[in-house]
Amino acid sequence: MKTKKFSNLVFILVSAIALTFASCAKSDLSQGIADPSSLEQLSVDENNVENILNDAEGDITSVLSNNGSGLKSTAWLPCNATIDSSAKINDSITIYITYNGLTCNGKRNRTGKIEIKKKAGTHWEQAGATVIYKYVDFTVTRVATGKSVKLNGTKTFVNVNGGHRWQVGTIISSYVERISGSMQAIFDKGATRTWNVARQVTYTGTPGKFIMTIDGFGSAGNYQNLVTWGINRQDEEFFTQISQSMVCKQTCDWDATSGIKIHQIPSDNKSATLTFGFTVNNEPITGDDCPARYRVDWQRNNKSGTSFLPL
Repeated sequence: MKTKKFSNLVFILVSAIALTFASCAKSDLSQGIADPSSLEQLSVDENNVENILNDAEGDITSVLSNNGSGLKSTAWLPCNATIDSSAKINDSITIYITYNGLTCNGKRNRTGKIEIKKKAGTHWEQAGATVIYKYVDFTVTRVATGKSVKLNGTKTFVNVNGGHRWQVGTIISSYVERISGSMQAIFDKGATRTWNVARQVTYTGTPGKFIMTIDGFGSAGNYQNLVTWGINRQDEEFFTQISQSMVCKQTCDWDATSGIKIHQIPSDNKSATLTFGFTVNNEPITGDDCPARYRVDWQRNNKSGTSFLPL
């Protein structure tokens, strides 16, 4: 009889302990207090999309420089793309860039088109020249991973101080663009992201060694210096600030060699600070070295951690 009572007591104690641990585990999992995956995914999406758009917007300025400006060289024109500027309605000229192949550096495969609209008589080298451009099912596949993203959206492009990008270091010392608008991305498995853009891009340096510096000039709510903000693929509202200018070098294939971005997801009390300019061994680059990784310092509630991700 005593043995049976003892066995019952042991069973009750073991069950209580198991329930306690199960409750704690469930609480931790439901809060996800130590899971940085959504922040890491946001940083990967941001970095990937920004590189795609840097390429595309470089194509746009190259086409505008060649269209009606007297520039005859094709060295700056997009690889594996056709240009059609024959459409003209009233005082508006439409230029189409249609893609079907690899970027010039071979890193991405592109299909779809970009539609550029400008007023007749507008010359891109004029300070304040403005065009409207639209991404139409612009699909980009990263060769290294095989992952694709389809982009649609409309932006306004302003040549702030005049001149052309290719003139930097010879005729002009700097060239500044301001880009604003809204975009939508559809990823491989159907997840979507919608966001606003407010980027200022400044080119300095010399031919073959151009330097691109990126800053954010957007604002929303209490946030300033925003470069992007919107809804990420986890359906969370996010705000991305540039707290230290992003610096990308032509000699490093336009990868970011320095700069700091901050992702904020206020609804879940989490954020990530991205610091650029690290080697494959997770050490800061030095001198003229090119980066291979960037650092993600994440926090959620009272938990935090650090990850290093490839560019």
